[in-house]
Amino acid sequence: MKRAFPWHIAVFLAPAFLIYTAFSALPLLDTLRLGFFTTHDSGHQTFVGLANYIKLLTDPDWSAGFWNAMNNNIKFFLIVMFVQNPIALLLAALLSMHGVRGAKGYQTLIFLPTLLSVVIIGFIWQLILSPLWGVSEKLMGFVGLADYFQPWLGDESSALITLSLISVWQFVGVPMMLIYASLIAIPDEIIEAARIEGASSWHIFWTIRLPLILPTLGLVTILTFVGNFNAFDLIYAVKGAIAGPNYSTDLLGTFFYRTFFGYQSQIGSPTMGAAVATTMFLIILSGVGVYFYFIQRKLQRFAF
Repeated sequence: MKRAFPWHIAVFLAPAFLIYTAFSALPLLDTLRLGFFTTHDSGHQTFVGLANYIKLLTDPDWSAGFWNAMNNNIKFFLIVMFVQNPIALLLAALLSMHGVRGAKGYQTLIFLPTLLSVVIIGFIWQLILSPLWGVSEKLMGFVGLADYFQPWLGDESSALITLSLISVWQFVGVPMMLIYASLIAIPDEIIEAARIEGASSWHIFWTIRLPLILPTLGLVTILTFVGNFNAFDLIYAVKGAIAGPNYSTDLLGTFFYRTFFGYQSQIGSPTMGAAVATTMFLIILSGVGVYFYFIQRKLQRFAF
């Protein structure tokens, strides 16, 4: 007997499908298309193939800015990756232990900055770190470290690191909650059996709990990668579109903004902006593909 098509499922999926298509899929496809064109002064667009991408990667007027933003983005990702995620793992492990008083309150406090606007976060940290009216120098003076205070956001060598650590402070709650949920999902019988065998808490964590949450750690890693290679709002809120000082905090997101919309004396170019956006998409897609092909497959084999 032939089964009827479940129309009720199609009805419920239709709104989400239409919204996703209209606001995500079609703009993405149009961006990919626009990257193969150039716009003349008259507004007429001409197909130029890969010329925009060749110009972006090889023309000194474009490639210097692109590769600077690319290098800064890699540094930004690595700092967040190797600071934020270990801290999140440590916090999740501590909060998931039995008998921790006020664990829910700590989780709320750590996760709270994630809910705040990035503009507010950027403004607050500018006030805190300002050498003119900030409170950081005075707070460091209370512990005898006032001599080590520097205008970290105004120094080319430290501005990107400072913004990376601000991002860590704001978003560490997200990987913490993901790892925490994974840790508390481990059956208590496994932990109790290990304790009966005489295993210490440290040994249980490294040999039992950590291997069991490796898929979650992999998910946190790829989410960190995608989020940081899409980063824009924090840099824009603190340093503006120019990503100063001297483009030392320029990421692919701010480079795309200036290319597409223009800024100060730089004239915007939608076609070159589309080429930058497509390049960002391909970088993120390549990173996700590498993760799923090489890492996720190993994690799945390990789980079985």
